[in-house]
Amino acid sequence: MHLVTYKANGSVHVGVLTGASVTQVPGVNSMLELIEAGPGALEDLVPGVGRTIPMSPSRLLAPLPRPGKIVAIGLNYMDHARERGVEPPKQPLIFAKFTSSVTGPGAPIRWDPTLAEKVDYEVELGVVIGREARNVSEADALSHVFGYTVLNDVTARDMQRGDGQWVRGKSLDTFCPMGPAIVTADEIRDPQTLSIRSKVNGETMQSGNTSDMIFSVADLIAYISRSFTLHPGDIIATGTPGGVGEFRDPPVFLQDGDVVTCEIERIGKLENPCEACKGD
Repeated sequence: MHLVTYKANGSVHVGVLTGASVTQVPGVNSMLELIEAGPGALEDLVPGVGRTIPMSPSRLLAPLPRPGKIVAIGLNYMDHARERGVEPPKQPLIFAKFTSSVTGPGAPIRWDPTLAEKVDYEVELGVVIGREARNVSEADALSHVFGYTVLNDVTARDMQRGDGQWVRGKSLDTFCPMGPAIVTADEIRDPQTLSIRSKVNGETMQSGNTSDMIFSVADLIAYISRSFTLHPGDIIATGTPGGVGEFRDPPVFLQDGDVVTCEIERIGKLENPCEACKGD
């Protein structure tokens, strides 16, 4: 199932996206509520039951507007490590991205150019946790996944490098576009087989495959869960392939009026305009 959060008649709903239509999930107030209800809640959904309306991009919100936490992974693709000229990490490089940075499909990526000038794009596979995970094995890790989404780990490189750590430069408001849907885990049995790409103004910037991850989704869940508990509604941003703007020759940073498109096979396409707004 492709699950979305959307606006209709002044209210926010959870729905099942089928083609160009969305069917409201009755009796569910939020995506987090549906996730926390457990696998049985998905099994009880009856296709076609509920109010169905045409879906337009303007209706869509981030599928999970406020995750519990966003656990992000750096340098998790071989080609990204190569373009940076560094050795692949021996263990996952973990940082946090504030949940207040989440925004939805079509919403602008906004920044104050007096605060940040080198704003970069990073297409990533987002893993939505569906079942509490603490000290889980790699073999059992994927059973804790609710589904997958497209995520853009927008980064102010000048803030990231200037601070000497990553959280602020990756957590500005709107710096985590997400969507358009969460595709449930039963539709993606192996998350390491997906093509992944990004474009800026229609020009392909990143093009890779999740098979190039240094640490697989299962590796990451097992590793993270040994340090802290993953709860339903948490998201893991699993890293980005090569081609980011900072390491292109010459570098390419996002500008006011640009449009960034992030796409992952079998999940969907996430598109956001850019607005550099002084004082915002």
